[in-house]
Amino acid sequence: MALFGRSKEGGLLDVIRCDEEEYLIWKWSPSGEANSTKKENAIRYGSSLRVKDGEVAVFVYKQQNGPNQDFIEGPYDDVIKTANFPVLSNIVGMAFGGASPFQAEVYFINLAGNQRRPFGVPKFNVADPREPDLVVPVGMNGSYTYNITDYRAFIKLHRLLSFEPEQFSASVQEAVMKIAKGVVSKAPREAGIPLVRFNEEIENVSDLIQEKLSAAFFEDFGVNLKRFDLAEIWLDEDSDGYQQLRRMTVGLQMNMREAQAEVAIDRLRNAEGIETLHMAESLAIQREQAQRFAKLQTESQFLGAHQVNVQGEVLGAAANNLGQMSSMNLGGGDGGGGFNPVGVMTGMAVGGAMGGQMARMMNASAQTMPAPGAVPPPVPAVGFNLILNGQNSGPFGIQQLQQLAQQGQIAPHTQVWKAGMAEWAAASTVPELVGLFAVVPPPVAPPPVPQINFNVLLGGNSAGPFNVTQLQQMAQLGQLTAETLVWTAGMANWAPAGTVPQLGSLFAALAPSAPPPPVAPPPVPGR
Repeated sequence: MALFGRSKEGGLLDVIRCDEEEYLIWKWSPSGEANSTKKENAIRYGSSLRVKDGEVAVFVYKQQNGPNQDFIEGPYDDVIKTANFPVLSNIVGMAFGGASPFQAEVYFINLAGNQRRPFGVPKFNVADPREPDLVVPVGMNGSYTYNITDYRAFIKLHRLLSFEPEQFSASVQEAVMKIAKGVVSKAPREAGIPLVRFNEEIENVSDLIQEKLSAAFFEDFGVNLKRFDLAEIWLDEDSDGYQQLRRMTVGLQMNMREAQAEVAIDRLRNAEGIETLHMAESLAIQREQAQRFAKLQTESQFLGAHQVNVQGEVLGAAANNLGQMSSMNLGGGDGGGGFNPVGVMTGMAVGGAMGGQMARMMNASAQTMPAPGAVPPPVPAVGFNLILNGQNSGPFGIQQLQQLAQQGQIAPHTQVWKAGMAEWAAASTVPELVGLFAVVPPPVAPPPVPQINFNVLLGGNSAGPFNVTQLQQMAQLGQLTAETLVWTAGMANWAPAGTVPQLGSLFAALAPSAPPPPVAPPPVPGR
């Protein structure tokens, strides 16, 4: 395949054409003689010109005011005539009857072809932004593809007079290498791509180079960059810079991982400490409640006996006082301490009454006092052990387990055990713990309110549709009144907005409030 070519055939009457299969720009030149004077660019007027579809032939004439061009777009197959060559018609030597040769450079431009060219960039140093003095030799290779889409802009840029296709190709290659080196050198600093990860980020690096090249190809060369492929970026892994950079990068990653592991361990320890503290507090509260219950139960058991003892002491003191009534002086003697029959009778009467009272009290106390063994024993506390963070914890009561479930510290799959169980089992399979994980369904969402849209007759034209919120804003701005005609799907005809049930509330809120009733006059005195 030839990127550019040069014809070596010609004659007195030439056939100007391009027979190359693949090319971008091809220069034609004759090899014969005209008027016995050998001219490289001499073309005899009346020669044939053949231009295939997708090609354009450019005739470049050197004039005093600069080069001029004639453009012949294919398909074209005819002899050279002034009718198709407006510039040529002014420069052909008429003194020779139009038969004299004329000087022109002829270029064929392939508008349908693409040119794919390989490139390679030898070693160049790239610095790490963290350590500017630390450089690594880098090389790369790949390919690029370009074509000509606007041949007039291309010709205007290069003029094509004494145009050398090989030099053009070399200039394009040099620009590719220069821009590629510049992008790769700045990628670690400007694009944040680590130097040691160039191969992993090769697609991003390729896109950065293509972006820069596209603008340069159009502005500097007048061609279109269709594709840029960066095949390989290689780093000199044996260089001192690469070895130092690798050690620094790996060391930094290891330090970061160790720091992250230490933070995770500290968080786990803190969580375990908080969990242990909560468990200790819960156990202390449980023990305090158990002690209080036992104390109250003991006091209830001995309250009846205590009442009997107190009442017995009171009755005993009363009986002692009654015993002394037999020697009381009731005013019938000389004041001596002899037997007093009246006191004896009185003591017997009062003593009988008190004895009956004591008997009734004893019977009542016997009924209210619990019989030995009749007081129920305390409810046995069921304790479960749990596997938390791989360790056996517990035992915990049902209330503590309920708190742990609410805090999310235990789940249905948490392994539990209690006395009487053969082995550990999931909490959700233990009948006493099933209620801890009951799922409450979320509330049923209300059905969505249907959206009603209205068309509004404004200025004699139908506007909308508008939803109720938009109509409320229009009513507040005075753009919609109760008399404004509206319509929505389902209505037979237009109707005033104030008569539509869905819109009545819009105008009720805007209506002025009714004035208060007049104050009644004070009553006239005497009426």
